[in-house]
Amino acid sequence: MQEQQIRWHQFEDASQLQNVATEAILKSANEAILARGCFTIVLAGGTTPREIYQRLRNAETDWSKWHVYYGDERCLPVDHVDRNSRMAEESLLQHVAIPASQIHRMPAELGPDEGAQRYCEVLAGVAAFDCVLLGMGEDAHTASLFPGQVWESAASASAIAVRNSPKPPSDRVSLSASRLSDARQVIFFVTGAGKREAVTAWRNGENVPVAAIRPNVGVDVYMDATACP
Repeated sequence: MQEQQIRWHQFEDASQLQNVATEAILKSANEAILARGCFTIVLAGGTTPREIYQRLRNAETDWSKWHVYYGDERCLPVDHVDRNSRMAEESLLQHVAIPASQIHRMPAELGPDEGAQRYCEVLAGVAAFDCVLLGMGEDAHTASLFPGQVWESAASASAIAVRNSPKPPSDRVSLSASRLSDARQVIFFVTGAGKREAVTAWRNGENVPVAAIRPNVGVDVYMDATACP
């Protein structure tokens, strides 16, 4: 497996990071629409992405060409406040003109096994994503790929079942590391002093989940000053 190529970007604070990230996503979207007629994006959960999604609401882009996917989801009822899809809907998707048929929520409410299988079917035939957005936890997990757990499933499985997550709820659905790596652009968002140890482990080449995301184009890591070791 190829070595992960990383481009580190440090910003003064989370607000500056979010502004730059918003512009990067829009640039990716507009270039993809011009080149291929559509834009495929994988959304992340978390506070920093939520702020970015809110900034995107008034963006100049052809929303009708956006196709939205998710990196992971908690096995909770569809309308549960902790669902990534609900956060994305409230912060962005309800405010823009993306056709409902082009918003692909993970059916994690069906449980980890069936939810993963159904999402694999959704992703069948979907080419490399144009843009994948990811966060990083204090244990260096990303999406719902946690340290000490399996980050892949059967060969060619795009989505995997996650059980016994160290963070509640224990059952989740996540894209596999290889499917997250199948992208033209991957951006990590890392904010807060609690992430410093994880960033250090990542920089030191330790076998942590964030290091398993290895697109051919490399990854961009957007950090605020507090997250830098």
